[in-house]
Amino acid sequence: MAVGKAAPGSHAERSESARLGFVTASDDERWGAEALALALQQATTCLGGLGALVHRSAPNGHLRLVATSGLTPESTEAWADLHNQEDVAPTRAVRSGDFAWVVGDSLETGAAGTASVPLLGPDGQIGVLSVLTAAVGEPDGMQRSFLRSVAIWSAGQLEGVPGRPPGRGPTAGPERAVRMGELTAALAEAATSQEVVQAVAEHVLPPSGADGLAIQVLEGGRLHIVGSSGYPPEVLGPLHGLPLAANAVATDVLGTRTPQFVESRAEFLRRYPTMKSTAEVSPKNAWAFLPMIASGRAIGFCVVSYSRPRFFSDEERTLLTALSGLVGQSLGRARLYDLEHARAQELQRGLLPRTLPSLPAVRAAARYLPAGRGEHVGGDWYDLIPLSADRVALVIGDVMGHGIAEAATMGRLRTAVRTLAELEMPPAELFGRLNDLMSDLGEDFYATCLYAVFDPVTRSCTFSLAGHPPPVVVYPDGTVHMPALAADPPLGAAEPPFETHELYLPAESLVVLCTDGLVESAAQDIDQGLARLQGVLAEAAARTPYFRSERRDDDVPHLDDLCDRVVSALQPDRGHTSDDAALLIAHTRCTAAGDVVSFPLPEDPQAAGEARRHVREQLTAWGLDEFITTTELLASELVGNAIRHAKGPLRLLLLRSRSLICAVFDGSLSTPHIRHATYTDEGGRGLFLIATLSLRWGARYLDDGKCIWCEQDLPQGDASGETRGAVDAEQATLATPDA
Repeated sequence: MAVGKAAPGSHAERSESARLGFVTASDDERWGAEALALALQQATTCLGGLGALVHRSAPNGHLRLVATSGLTPESTEAWADLHNQEDVAPTRAVRSGDFAWVVGDSLETGAAGTASVPLLGPDGQIGVLSVLTAAVGEPDGMQRSFLRSVAIWSAGQLEGVPGRPPGRGPTAGPERAVRMGELTAALAEAATSQEVVQAVAEHVLPPSGADGLAIQVLEGGRLHIVGSSGYPPEVLGPLHGLPLAANAVATDVLGTRTPQFVESRAEFLRRYPTMKSTAEVSPKNAWAFLPMIASGRAIGFCVVSYSRPRFFSDEERTLLTALSGLVGQSLGRARLYDLEHARAQELQRGLLPRTLPSLPAVRAAARYLPAGRGEHVGGDWYDLIPLSADRVALVIGDVMGHGIAEAATMGRLRTAVRTLAELEMPPAELFGRLNDLMSDLGEDFYATCLYAVFDPVTRSCTFSLAGHPPPVVVYPDGTVHMPALAADPPLGAAEPPFETHELYLPAESLVVLCTDGLVESAAQDIDQGLARLQGVLAEAAARTPYFRSERRDDDVPHLDDLCDRVVSALQPDRGHTSDDAALLIAHTRCTAAGDVVSFPLPEDPQAAGEARRHVREQLTAWGLDEFITTTELLASELVGNAIRHAKGPLRLLLLRSRSLICAVFDGSLSTPHIRHATYTDEGGRGLFLIATLSLRWGARYLDDGKCIWCEQDLPQGDASGETRGAVDAEQATLATPDA
């Protein structure tokens, strides 16, 4: 709150105590100053103004400036002391005793006009409230009505001045001001529609003796209940989504924009006979139907109800009308917030996986937890990406900051990770590319990330960290382990190369990945949160059969339960958090020893023949005779390509899972490319045949060479890896090239 500057010793340079007419700076006086400032802010908002002022009548016929809002002291200096005969809006309102409107920029603030209403005390006028409006045109009837309601409230702040009669009693004005002040403060903090409803229920119902509240908004010609209190579902249920024309009360209140006070059930039935069925099931016997206006339009109405018949005094009617104006402004703002928040969250959900794939080597469940308060969206994400040979990439990350820009950056990073993962890049190399991408976005963008690759054949989990918490592993015996690792700096701030870490995962292990929003808060640091996470996982592993000797096709429900348990334990008060969070829990499964074989091959043209022989023998043993011919051709072409364009050592691998995988390893880092052979070419069609005959194919690069692989889809009944059960770790560990 600011006060216009005047000459030295004038009222404008006196203390807040003197300017508000109080002799001493008591707590009540300070409350009055704050309440008056809130009144000015509400008046400015209602009229879409540039600022507001309050003048107090002086015995000499002058108007002395008491308080301003939204205006500088310099701009209000001309109105610091007004004579009653001056031709400006405040003095016109005092002379006429009613609303006054003057077109023009009287104070050179850029205003289109000034609207003023007198402040009425028990003995007459005690001052005037003015708003400098920005929009061209006189305020409409609803705006004038609201301005008068604020003026009634503002007058209550000046009625307790020493030397004035007490008026309507020692509590009427102050009590009304306190109630509106408390509601205004609560509404100022309310961000969502539900918080507005809660504020009204807490600050309107008990003081007024009401025990029922229903707030309905008008959307698309229908009334929707956004919140209620004191009503059973069977009463409000039929009213939700009802067309406006079918609700006589709403038609009356919103059509006239006038509050309606009904003091008994008989009066209700007399005035609204078409609403008889509603009255019969309602437990209420008196109602205040209050229109809610925001930005000059009726957005809905508020129902304050009472279990007993009730007489509404003029004081109560005025107060409830003023309160409805505050609620309407706040709800209009909250509805915009709700809409923006919903759209932002919809955008973020669209950037996250809709469902996680069910893969032979990994089943997973995840949770994305938006911030309860604060910014709309964040940059947390997770992903589960299938790779070749049943390997799986587990990804989780967090773009630092909150907002639409961070969510969009998260979407770009997730797309980049999936693209680079398709190229079979190892974690450290993939992070090098991502770091370049983040650096190109600018200095203000950073992200933490964890990228891990699980190989069900070698039972290894290879991963890199960029400023991110390490994975937590729950072993089959219930042991919980989190490796103590120093993470590289976040993406965008790091200098490659990145460190590569490796874990050995026995069959039926859990890998738990999370962002810092889950384990870090104002109440605990990240180390405490990670320790708490490990404790929750250990307790869950001891009580729940997540680890089984026999595989089940669907263990996702168990993982969903575990996700819920972790979230409930680490974020019990999610609605008041200021950071979003992500959680990914993966249940790993290893390839059975009988479903994968590896054969060394000679480095000469006879290798193709040996590869065909191995294919025939192994597919016959697996009962896949119908795939022998095609797989022989694929293996022959893969080996022939390696003999002509690469170098040894050579190795053939066959893997039976949901698909039949055939892979050839060699010692060369050369990149295979499909050629368009002409009719006269004697070669160059090998990779073309592989691409034509297989479901998909590709190449991945190792420390000592590369692997070219292809997959054929198997009928579900032929995929034995998920139905025959896991084997001991010693049996499943094979001498295959490390991925």
